[in-house]
Amino acid sequence: MSEIRPTPESASRTSRPQACTAPVSARQSSLRTANLALLAGHVFAQPEPVSRADVAAATGMTRSTASRLADDLVSAGILSELEPSPASGPGRPAVPLAPARGTFVAIGLEVNVSRMAVRAIDLSGQVLAERVVLDDFEASDPAQVLPRLAELATEALALDTVRHARKVGAAIALPGLVSHETLLRAPNLGWERIDPRPFLAEALQPDGLVLHLGNEANFGALTAGRSRPAAPHSAPSYIYLSGENGIGAGIVREGQVMLGVSGFAGEIGHIQADPTGPLCTCGNRGCVERYAGRQLILAAAGLEPTAGPDQLVAAWEAGEPQARRAVTRAAQALGVGLGAAINILDIPTVILGGHLAPLSEILRPELEAELRQRVLSSRWSVPEVITTSQDQTPAVTGAAWSLLEEVVADPAAWM
Repeated sequence: MSEIRPTPESASRTSRPQACTAPVSARQSSLRTANLALLAGHVFAQPEPVSRADVAAATGMTRSTASRLADDLVSAGILSELEPSPASGPGRPAVPLAPARGTFVAIGLEVNVSRMAVRAIDLSGQVLAERVVLDDFEASDPAQVLPRLAELATEALALDTVRHARKVGAAIALPGLVSHETLLRAPNLGWERIDPRPFLAEALQPDGLVLHLGNEANFGALTAGRSRPAAPHSAPSYIYLSGENGIGAGIVREGQVMLGVSGFAGEIGHIQADPTGPLCTCGNRGCVERYAGRQLILAAAGLEPTAGPDQLVAAWEAGEPQARRAVTRAAQALGVGLGAAINILDIPTVILGGHLAPLSEILRPELEAELRQRVLSSRWSVPEVITTSQDQTPAVTGAAWSLLEEVVADPAAWM
């Protein structure tokens, strides 16, 4: 983040012509807004709480300016003061600053093929409320599914910890193409041209919440390697692979999710791995997700559709031939899709999410071998496959974080 220095105090005392008063005031207001964002962003980016003096040294602000702005952010409930650190020398002990708990909250929602979920999350990343329903929503009716999601949202919003917090907004993660607050197509749900807002309005309107839509993989990518909103990513650039019955990807470059011209980037699951392969829900044949999707990899391993990833891992570790073949075929298909993406994007780090995360230890060796063979630059930039979380619904968290990060980016708008 670029350094922003406050105007020297002497400048504010300088006599200026009356005609310049308004522009000066505007500049001062703009400077304060920028410095509030700089200070908040610095505190949220640190792994440990920091003092006002630390903030001043890191941002180039004077101590008095940093202290004054920090006081404003604490009063607004964006930052909180922790217990003073033990004094290591003369003077008063430093009072650490950290993201505030329980003051601002965002509502994340998700509908995916095997589950729906609602989470209320605060600026510290703390989950204040959670509701998860496991069910089969493949080829479902949105007019039946979304009212159920609305009921979960109503329950979460009614809890005291959520009710007493300031609501930032609500965002829903959906496994498909999203544009202009409309789900254009979600092949595995069987939904097309759906606007979820009318179905959720009754639950959200009492709190004045506006519903935003986003792709499930893109929201999930926001959580990779991070424990709270606005924290730095563990890797600056990566391909986050989201696994359910479908396979999607969130592409992150230098900390920013790449959406593409229309917001449709990342459909790695629909790269063709075998032109003679099985028919996909998208209408093509042999797509990556036909081999690496949750239910299909379980079926190929001879397991029930309701089996958990631990059962597949156990079958693979026991050397069962079907499980071994299923994992190998999934790794090969993923290697085709990811190899093409890495060759085009030059992003060699892959993070496995969703149902693929618990399978990472058995998938990684064969998948990395596939990528070394398929990625042209692998001799110099070795592809790496990692996992950072076993949470199988990270998108609902990312949906909430996407709204909370707006508070950190522009705290003045919320003060």
